[in-house]
Amino acid sequence: MSLVEARDLYRLYATPQGTAVALQGLSLDVRAGELLVVFGPSGSGKTTLLRILAALDRPTAGSVRVAAHDLRTLRGRALLEYRSRTLGYADQHYARALAPELTARELVGLRLALHGTRERNAVAESLLERIGLKDRADAYPHELSGGQQQRIAVAAALAHRPLLFIADEPTGELDAANAQEIYALIRSLAHDAGATTVLVSHDPRAAAIADRVVQIRDGRVSAEDGAAVVNRGGWVRVPGLEEGSRVRGAVEIDLRERRAPAPTRGVGGEIVARAANVAKAYGQQRVFDDVSLDVRAGAVTAVTGRSGSGKSTLLHMLAGLDTPDRGGVEVLGRDLAQLDETERALLRREHVGVVTQGGDLVPFLTAQETVEVALELRGAPPANARPALDAVGLGELAGQRVSRLSLGERQRVAVARALAARPAILIADEPTARLDEENARAVGALFAELARETGTAIVCATHDPALIEHAGVEVPLG
Repeated sequence: MSLVEARDLYRLYATPQGTAVALQGLSLDVRAGELLVVFGPSGSGKTTLLRILAALDRPTAGSVRVAAHDLRTLRGRALLEYRSRTLGYADQHYARALAPELTARELVGLRLALHGTRERNAVAESLLERIGLKDRADAYPHELSGGQQQRIAVAAALAHRPLLFIADEPTGELDAANAQEIYALIRSLAHDAGATTVLVSHDPRAAAIADRVVQIRDGRVSAEDGAAVVNRGGWVRVPGLEEGSRVRGAVEIDLRERRAPAPTRGVGGEIVARAANVAKAYGQQRVFDDVSLDVRAGAVTAVTGRSGSGKSTLLHMLAGLDTPDRGGVEVLGRDLAQLDETERALLRREHVGVVTQGGDLVPFLTAQETVEVALELRGAPPANARPALDAVGLGELAGQRVSRLSLGERQRVAVARALAARPAILIADEPTARLDEENARAVGALFAELARETGTAIVCATHDPALIEHAGVEVPLG
């Protein structure tokens, strides 16, 4: 019996350039209790499908039902009840989904509290023990690592035992080890809750927990339980076979496939930013001790390490958004400890580009307007906006509102916004976390080319091999 039934779904958006199509005739059934993994490149319609299943958006045409609910007609209280009781949602921006003023125990039990469940604390304690965080029950989100925050988000989304659980790129911001833990956790908790699960991902490793895999391309299902899924390391997952099975057969390999350009490596020129023997702690949680980093002009520097190792914290220090407890940070010869907040902000405006993880874009602006506003604030010509969008493959979507773009497309807008002003230093925090491998390699190649041709110093926090291979310098943390 199918819990989810989608038939001939279309989703169209009006843009100044004409009509943009996110879904075009997509049909999909998901059986009750099934764990379905949905793959597809950025912009293929995956997030639009999830938004429709979550009743956050409505199809332009077609039908969609979840259990007894016709999602096209849900309104008012019935809509609120569906989102509150039938649905569990784990967003890829897990840090933003966790209220900073609540403890881990309160976050996991929040939905139960809203439902008036008396045993919410007992349920929350039990789930925290299941996910290995019982000793962190009284910790606040900022005191937890990225992997711990995501575990809390998954447990909170499943605490009320929803019929349908949706996970949107749940490991996009996590390193390989933490990602593996999250996949296993999703499989275990969803099974115990009896939830039907739809998980969207770019990561081939997600196929290991799937009952079934579908591929979406150009707004429709292009393959179901495709020929095979090749995981990292060269292992092949063939649908219908247990993990670890050995089979004999022939494999056809097309050697004509397009290969990524060879990465440009080099240590670069003069030092334009430096962190010397810095240390940082938040309360009792120590992030790192005695870390040093030189960022050189004309080079791509990759700061790597497990989630929670302090990659983002180090980048925030280089951008003047955070200060070390010990040690010093210099940018373009200026000691940031000697600058006040206004002076650090002026330094960023004039010389530093910052690529966030795509969460700070204004939803009602178009992609081109987003870049133009950033250029205006920096005193740069707005005409640079379109070439920057072309460089990240978004020229055709320049007139599309940010709210209508996929998460991967929004991330590329954030990259274009930072690149357009040609800053002396570009600081990028997990810039490929929400991109498929092809687009991630394209961003890596773009960074390498920009560094080589303009002398821009680029430093990225990342765990993405597709980006690391284009870095001239790798600095591992933790």
